[in-house]
Amino acid sequence: MRIAILGCGGLGKAAAKMIEQKEEITLVAVCDKDGFLIQEEGIDPKIIYNLSPQQSITEIGKASEDTIGEIIKASKNIDGILITLPNLPNDFIPSIATRFVENGFEGAFSDPLKRTQAMQIMFTKDELFKKSKSTYLSGTGATPGLLSAAAVLASQSFIKVEKVDIFWGVGIENWEEYKGTIREDIAHLEGYTPEKAKAMSDQEIKELLDKTDGKLEFHNMQHADDILLQKVGVIETLDQCTVGGIMDTRSSKKPVTTTMTLTGKTFDGKTSSHKFMLGDETTMAANVLGPALGYLKRAIWLKQHNIYGIFGSTEFMPMVVK
Repeated sequence: MRIAILGCGGLGKAAAKMIEQKEEITLVAVCDKDGFLIQEEGIDPKIIYNLSPQQSITEIGKASEDTIGEIIKASKNIDGILITLPNLPNDFIPSIATRFVENGFEGAFSDPLKRTQAMQIMFTKDELFKKSKSTYLSGTGATPGLLSAAAVLASQSFIKVEKVDIFWGVGIENWEEYKGTIREDIAHLEGYTPEKAKAMSDQEIKELLDKTDGKLEFHNMQHADDILLQKVGVIETLDQCTVGGIMDTRSSKKPVTTTMTLTGKTFDGKTSSHKFMLGDETTMAANVLGPALGYLKRAIWLKQHNIYGIFGSTEFMPMVVK
């Protein structure tokens, strides 16, 4: 699989590190907002993940005012696109994906898109992607993604699912490594919007984190797990799924174990819950990027079988990338 990574923040660099240990993937293109690097024979992932948070792809590649456009020009040699960009505002990632297919790209995509409204925008592009013979799997990170897919499996034990509760814990030792992710999550806090979070300076984010001792706690997040689980019939109404979590930006230790709890009623009238817990030692990057790459392999597989369009992570199982 020849793939491109859009975005070179913490998740983009971690993706490069993961790809280094995968035999089935060759990284052929990568970009951030200022620079891009394209090598058809393959990019050494080390030169990507060894960049410091202050460095741009321009250090090892070329500068451009339209780095996405540069990747699109080379897209005939790319099988799949992994999008690790922060989605601010809501239509940002949908608009980038649209640019690819409108400019002739016929391939596969995977993104760890999180916000409900952004996912709704993404699904409006389904016909365009079908006509373009492209396959897009969305919400392929940890939540939605790993945890919402687990909920689909867990739901099989029940005649009726009453609720799905996802509560995650993330520990980040250095917040500057994951500025984009943290900024995107801040948009879920009460009193904030994607537009407000995007407009915040790094200093303003630092001041917010100083006030909270580096911890951010989220409840009733606008996470797309709800529409993805409703789409496949696990839940009937969006309020049956709740997502929250705690992020510590000053320690790599998770402040709480990430858990998906699904409660339902069995065919013989019993009420019970299934729990799916992630190991505390697995990082946010591991739990987001492993599934995202597995779903990208599935998207490529679907395209090879002439199944095109936009799908959520609850509609297919990810494949294992060796």
